[in-house]
Amino acid sequence: MVLVFVTVLGAGCERKVASAAAPPAPTVEVTPVIQKDVPVQGEWVGTLEGYVNAQISPQVSGYLIRQDYHEGAFVKKGEVLFEIDPRPFQAALDQAKGQLAQAEAQMANAELNVKRDIPEAEAHAIPQSQLDTDTQSLRGAKAAVAAAQAAVEQAELNLGYTSVISLVDGIAGINTVQVGNLVGPSTVLTAVSQVSPIKVYFPISEQEYLRMADGGGRGSVDFITHASRIPLQLTLADGSTYPHPGRIIFADRQVNTQTGTIQIVGEFLNSKNLLRPGQYARIQAPTGNITGALLVPQAAVNQQQGTYQVTVVGADNRAQLRTVAVGPRVDTLWVITSGLKPGERVVAVGAEKTKQGELVNPTPYTETEER
Repeated sequence: MVLVFVTVLGAGCERKVASAAAPPAPTVEVTPVIQKDVPVQGEWVGTLEGYVNAQISPQVSGYLIRQDYHEGAFVKKGEVLFEIDPRPFQAALDQAKGQLAQAEAQMANAELNVKRDIPEAEAHAIPQSQLDTDTQSLRGAKAAVAAAQAAVEQAELNLGYTSVISLVDGIAGINTVQVGNLVGPSTVLTAVSQVSPIKVYFPISEQEYLRMADGGGRGSVDFITHASRIPLQLTLADGSTYPHPGRIIFADRQVNTQTGTIQIVGEFLNSKNLLRPGQYARIQAPTGNITGALLVPQAAVNQQQGTYQVTVVGADNRAQLRTVAVGPRVDTLWVITSGLKPGERVVAVGAEKTKQGELVNPTPYTETEER
């Protein structure tokens, strides 16, 4: 009985050893490192602003009696937006005109006195001092007329200012005051933005600026000298691409010392007024070409704590984790600037199943939309 028990126990141990054999090599999808010339696209987050953003404020103080525009509608330069009660200004104009008439009458009387005094003074019928006095009175009367005329002109201007007009063509914003409110020169009634064309502001890094400004050393576009020739592409918040390309207008005069970026200003046609000030958009522009770039799928690159790594499969089908340096992204690919050689196989799918130096079962990588 003892011998039989030992035999059965020995057979069980053999089955456990067989089941503990090494598992099959994990299956991974690999792709070769390709080398080719690639165009480089820069992408930045931009903010849209009106070409002109005019703050509409009255030039005189008074009670607002009417709003003459529809909020959000297109208005033309010179179009009346608001009206202020004109009655006090009409009264001031009438008063100024009355004072002008009075001054003109006094001037006419002074002219008569001088005209009468000249022959009498020549005949010594009156003292010369009387002629001098009347002459000075005439000069004062003329000055009073000039001042009264200026007062009339100012009163006319003030009366005209009761009609608050738009100074630019553009989209009028929401009003900030209601009819019946007392307003003055410090009151902003609304804003009018000229949106066709519309500006876009986006920052680029100092490194990008320097690379573009000197041509990049690898055939890059001269971003500064020929900036207006560089086409801009705008991607809206819903992911759609704006149909009209834009262009760069200028770069700011200085680098922001806090962010290390320089502001770039571009413009886009906006005939249908689709783009509005304050919108955020992604801006893309070609920044150059890289000759002989090494490319791998972005899915093959693993980023951890500021370092980039890929899993390389050698000729012996063993996995090797390798640190690489990366450049710009090109569509679904990533430019590798060091750490890889053309033709080497990298794992695009399944790298998490591999261990350093272990065998893998490589299969061709096929990119799908889901990835």
